[in-house]
Amino acid sequence: MTTEALVCAAVVVRAGHLLLVRRRVAEGCLSWQLPAGKAEPEESAEVAAAREALEETGVLVEPVQYLGERVHPLTRRRMAYVACKFVSGEAHVVDADEIAQVAWAAPDEWSDLVPYGFAPMVQDYLASVEAC
Repeated sequence: MTTEALVCAAVVVRAGHLLLVRRRVAEGCLSWQLPAGKAEPEESAEVAAAREALEETGVLVEPVQYLGERVHPLTRRRMAYVACKFVSGEAHVVDADEIAQVAWAAPDEWSDLVPYGFAPMVQDYLASVEAC
């Protein structure tokens, strides 16, 4: 029996802005989303999320908090969310086959770019970061 690989997403906030990527090919209504990708065998969610952020956006991040997992209600993929601290790099499209655009989005842009909202644990984390 094979199990689908865990998809790990990096939640990176810098100066109040959230790192988002726009997929070249949308998954239904999913276009803008967190940098994310499948974990390699034996790779932790934290390591996978940080690797995906670097591979997709050129931004080096450090995992700081595992936020949790869920089955995505639209894609039905098993997702893990990891809060990451920005370390260095200039955000840009690295993987042009997968990513069309990269943005540091302000909180007032999140609902326009991601109208379906974020996972509850991500929303809670973003609310706690905004409060600081």
